[in-house]
Amino acid sequence: MFSHLAPEIRIEAARKFGTPLYLYHADRIRFQYESLQQAFSNCDVRFFYAAKALTNLHVLRYVYSLGCAVDCSSINEIKLARKAGVPNNNILYTSNSIHFSEIEEAVGLGAFVNVDSLSALEKFGKRFGSSYPVGIRLRPNIMAGGNLKISTGHAASKFGIPVEQLNQVHALISAYKIQVHTLHIHTGSEIKDADVFVQGVRLLLDIVADFPDVRIIDLGGGFKVPYYPGEKGTDIHAVGKAVAELFTAYQQKTGRKLQVWFEPGKYMVCEAGYLLTTVNVIKENETLTFAGVDTGLNQLIRPMFYEAYHHIENLTNPSAPVKTYQVVGNICETDTLGADRELPTIREGDLLSIQNAGAYGFEMASQYNARFRPAEVFYKDGSLQLIRRRETLDDLLRTQEGF
Repeated sequence: MFSHLAPEIRIEAARKFGTPLYLYHADRIRFQYESLQQAFSNCDVRFFYAAKALTNLHVLRYVYSLGCAVDCSSINEIKLARKAGVPNNNILYTSNSIHFSEIEEAVGLGAFVNVDSLSALEKFGKRFGSSYPVGIRLRPNIMAGGNLKISTGHAASKFGIPVEQLNQVHALISAYKIQVHTLHIHTGSEIKDADVFVQGVRLLLDIVADFPDVRIIDLGGGFKVPYYPGEKGTDIHAVGKAVAELFTAYQQKTGRKLQVWFEPGKYMVCEAGYLLTTVNVIKENETLTFAGVDTGLNQLIRPMFYEAYHHIENLTNPSAPVKTYQVVGNICETDTLGADRELPTIREGDLLSIQNAGAYGFEMASQYNARFRPAEVFYKDGSLQLIRRRETLDDLLRTQEGF
């Protein structure tokens, strides 16, 4: 087990850099990556960190320094990865509903590319033929994930080419002599059941014989991390064992060796991140006590968008008697960050720590209500490093014209 970053360090970060503040723990990221390596040690495996979870350049550089490649969902994520020092042959690009010019640009930059529509596959064939290898993202019709909004492999999903259209896929490959080197699926996020990954492997191994150039099976990401106290995440060792057994059996049966790729994002950085926030107001009505803080849905939208739970600690009054609070933000919406939370007595000025904020926290932040996006700090090698300054009014005005 890996313990949380010490309260003293979190308090020091808030005092030094102010709040609201995103704080990331490098050692936790390393621990998560090494856990994956150990769990899949019996596979020929490669990991691509899903940059969409957190794209700060310092985090991307650190992840690559661990030996992990980077998965990108937009052309700009590719450019950020390159800016962070990630070489082209360590960048994977998988997107959807994009203009083909993005794919052309990704190819020009030397990234691995997955396409996820018949239209894109046909355009790729016409443009590149057999000159550049490509991956195909399939829709496997597997329902998985902790929330419908993050379930991406079911029959009504916009993602991937439906497996029912494989005949059309093969027709395009034949017509344009497309070199397909990867079959890709991603069924969703927050997947606890190891059998979901097994289903995906079996589906792809059942059809890979019809793709003689394929050498990679990409299973995407989706490993669950615990949010509630005492909750269990994905048993990655069980997944690793099952995947290794399936690939070994396939190789023994066919003589064909395939590499497996994963794209962990949340698993890598979620538990490494904290959103530190100061209590502005304690407000009571007939039945409820509100703790109003200096952050909100503009900086952590997950509780509102996904109804996600994020554990909250009172760092500066931890031993006080417990009361029930509604922890709410400072935005003109009902941005409840924590409902009916039993916390040590909260006072105005107390520092709260919102856990599991490393993934899709800052990355989904906005300037709603004309509030600034927060600073980001990296705790690495025993020191606190500012890796993104807090925004100012100049940042709100920067792209506006005529004033």
